[in-house]
Amino acid sequence: MKTFTAIDFETAKGNRNSACAIGIVTVENGEIIEEYCTLIQPPDNDYFYKNIEIHGIRPQGTANIPLFDKIYPEIKKRLVGKTIVAHSEAFDRSVLTKTMNEYGLDYSDLNIADRWECTYRIHGASLGICCKEFGIELNHHDALSDALACAMLYLKKTLY
Repeated sequence: MKTFTAIDFETAKGNRNSACAIGIVTVENGEIIEEYCTLIQPPDNDYFYKNIEIHGIRPQGTANIPLFDKIYPEIKKRLVGKTIVAHSEAFDRSVLTKTMNEYGLDYSDLNIADRWECTYRIHGASLGICCKEFGIELNHHDALSDALACAMLYLKKTLY
């Protein structure tokens, strides 16, 4: 399938309802037509230091950023009715559903599958290894870079 939307989340804590960044890449007919990325203020703007070490996003960076429910209309318009792809499908889907639940938003309003396409399942390796193998540039744990890499990996699936 050459028309899809790739997504990646970063979280502030181990809790899946603590989204602090999202990257969304829209692909139509095999071409990237839009890239969207934003920081998100997690609940109570609370972070676990291990997560900060992974992605570098800090409470100071999201203190004046809107909460998920305020950003959600921009996210929703990019996801409604689409085929969704993520590298770690179970993780990213869980972050979306649990964050939506945190704000009383209904996942079924998105009209997307309960299980998404997963480039990890397709290629069988971590995002970093896959990108190295295919020569895809990656700034790992930057939500937009991860979503772009995922989109490119999903496009490669047609080569198999």
